[in-house]
Amino acid sequence: MTAGVTNTTAATDWGKADFEAIYNCPDPRRYFTTLHPLEYQIPHHGQAVFRAVAETLQRHRSDRPPLNVVDLCCSYGVNAALLNHQLSLDDLYGRYTANGRAQPSTGQLIDEDRKFYATRRRAEPLRVTGIDAADRAVGYARAVGLLDHGFAENLELEEPSPELRKVLAGTDLITVTGGVGYISARTFGRLFDCVSSPPWVAAFVLREVSYRPISALLARAGLVTERLTTRTFRQRQFADGNERQAAFEALTARGLSTADKEADGFYHADLYLSRPAADVAALPLEELLPG
Repeated sequence: MTAGVTNTTAATDWGKADFEAIYNCPDPRRYFTTLHPLEYQIPHHGQAVFRAVAETLQRHRSDRPPLNVVDLCCSYGVNAALLNHQLSLDDLYGRYTANGRAQPSTGQLIDEDRKFYATRRRAEPLRVTGIDAADRAVGYARAVGLLDHGFAENLELEEPSPELRKVLAGTDLITVTGGVGYISARTFGRLFDCVSSPPWVAAFVLREVSYRPISALLARAGLVTERLTTRTFRQRQFADGNERQAAFEALTARGLSTADKEADGFYHADLYLSRPAADVAALPLEELLPG
């Protein structure tokens, strides 16, 4: 969970707790030790979904080299780690929250992590570009080899750099697991100004946040957005009662019930997938995903 490309400078306007301090550290240990007790799990769900989406898209483009994926709000490269390596989110928790041994310096950890990820690399990895305003988090992900390209840029506030524009041109798939609400249609508009053809977009969006402005922008680019209606996905536990109350109030304001969802004490996210209409007709979202 990164709080978004803005990599949160404050709680959201719907009361989400501020975890600013964990998002731009020299390495991800504080991030994982803070989120583990809250059962933060959305990257686990993203791993299965993004792999299924990428495999489907690759079949559609079998004459092309590996897909170019842009991960928004990439933080320390967690989604890239799970996409391209024989690892689970629990493996990452085990690695970065381990106690009882001498803790390496950040430099030592980067050296160890470079080897750790290299030995677990999948045979046909995707090319992943990460974007996040958190420069140290992006720097870590680049240093250990999780990102093919990494850009510490805030597209809510600024146009993409010439270097980022060049990399974005060949984007096939955009992913995001928690940043929507901190990033808006403005970021997506700037991304889509750079691409040579509209990429697919797979986004997990907390139910407190409307995805309508982004899906409307994607529609203007020629993409149809589906929401998975058969389930939602837990993100993490509420940090405290105040956060729970604020979430419930935001959901009530949107006309949404918390029964069988946030009433369990967790944030829940919807999954949206945006593709050309012909691709949606050929394989609806419910059929694309693993059982």
